[in-house]
Amino acid sequence: MSVTAVIAVYFVLWWVVLFAVLPWGVKSQHEGEAMEAGTDPGAPERPMLFPKVIVTTVLSAIIFAAGFWIWQSGIIPFERIPMPFNPVSR
Repeated sequence: MSVTAVIAVYFVLWWVVLFAVLPWGVKSQHEGEAMEAGTDPGAPERPMLFPKVIVTTVLSAIIFAAGFWIWQSGIIPFERIPMPFNPVSR
């Protein structure tokens, strides 16, 4: 696997994990006591983005390392992964 492919796979995995982590511990303004004028009631009081970015990075690295190890060890060979199309060989 090329370096570009590794970066691309990790980048996509990182964003998927981020969207899974974003709702953790979020409390909306209408659930709390601090309602600011001109904002949506469903907006978070404290989104805590920096800790979520750290958690996302660590989880993505663990998931990527596990997947890369499975692929490199040959437990699931790349050739056996179903592809949405079959390239025509000439």
